[in-house]
Formats: sequence, C-alpha cells, structure tokens
Amino acid sequence: MAGGADGRERVSLMGVPDAAEQSPVGAIGRVTVSIPADGPGEVLVPVRGGSEAFAAWAERPIPRNTIVMVVEQSSARSVVVVPFPDS
Repeated sequence: MAGGADGRERVSLMGVPDAAEQSPVGAIGRVTVSIPADGPGEVLVPVRGGSEAFAAWAERPIPRNTIVMVVEQSSARSVVVVPFPDS
C-alpha cells in the first residue's frame, strides 16, 4: 500500500485509492480473445473490485482461455501479458 509523507494511504477526491493502487500490473487474468503475433487480443483481469477487459499484447501468440499475468500497462486500456506460469 502506497502512502504519503505522513504514512496514510493516498486517495482521490472521491475516496478511491489513487491510480497506482489500481494498476493491473501483476494481476492474473484469462485470455478472452486469442492474442496473435502481430496485434492485440483481449484479456479479462480482476481490478478495482471487479473484472475488466483490456486489449492485450504479447511477444508470442497466446490462445483463448490461457491464464496470463499482466507485466506492463502500456495505456489506460492496453496491457502486455505473459503466460502464467511463464514456461
């Protein structure tokens, strides 16, 4: 949990943890649309108390229903994933 100089958790004006606390990086998800070698697929990742779909990129093709881990968030709705466990 990230905190401010006083050790308390940082929150937005709405009382929600700041963006760093809501990052999908490190989350384990599932491929819902196969990820091809030359473009994005889609993954469903647990984040912010629910599940959200993200456009997903990978170094190699990953088939639908594969369990993956998010290793990078490249934009608000795009992530880079690897198979989990990475083999």
